[in-house]
Amino acid sequence: MTSSAPVLLTIADGIAEIRFNRPEVLNAVDVATAVAFRDAVAAASADPATRVILLTAAGRAFIAGGDLAFFRAAGENAPDAARELIGPIHAAVEGLAAAPQPVLASLHGAVAGAGMSVALAADLAIAADNVVLNMAYARVGNSPDCSASWTLPRLVGLRKAMEIIMLSDNLDAAEALRLGLVNRVVPLAALEDETRKLARRLAESAPLALRSIKRLLRDSGGRELRQQLDAEAAQFAANAGSADFREALEAFFGKRKPVFEGR
Repeated sequence: MTSSAPVLLTIADGIAEIRFNRPEVLNAVDVATAVAFRDAVAAASADPATRVILLTAAGRAFIAGGDLAFFRAAGENAPDAARELIGPIHAAVEGLAAAPQPVLASLHGAVAGAGMSVALAADLAIAADNVVLNMAYARVGNSPDCSASWTLPRLVGLRKAMEIIMLSDNLDAAEALRLGLVNRVVPLAALEDETRKLARRLAESAPLALRSIKRLLRDSGGRELRQQLDAEAAQFAANAGSADFREALEAFFGKRKPVFEGR
């Protein structure tokens, strides 16, 4: 993609980086951004070279929310405009959840509205110490999209999710870490390096194992214990027949670092 595209996709060394690229408007999501995001997720997840999907953003913020100017311009056609924007970005969020690879979000600055929803949709998140999260929807007289009403209660519980969405208070890095909304907080100056280290660590791990872990955890909410045990047993047995599992055993007993190939 060209550097002027609203979303950039690069795949190298097993890392598929999806970079939001509208820094002049704090990466506010318009229709073109939503469509490009959807297409980048589809391309990244389908590429056999991808071992981890990384979400980043250019400029001073991750995503400051949806593009309110787009809705204002729509006037009485705002419902149709909403459907035009929400359709592709919801497809992107579904794509992240369905992607076999782990998804890591790297957050800084404002992470608001749809931006917070997208961040919550990732499997893991690392944040700079200047990050400020805000659900923001109630502030503009609307309700969540991009799966926030599904992900947030599962992360913090129903009562806390009600508070976060209804009151739309700012959540700083320390509070986001305490609530489990992010996994790590690092100084802003170190965010890029620490993000790369974590992404490389995921990319060098056993792909089949990470894919199985993601699927088991994401599917666990809809299963009873016996169903989950059966799924665990089936997946463990399938992975036990893989070259990666044999490589892990040989590396363990040989006291060396394993080299995984994803087969």
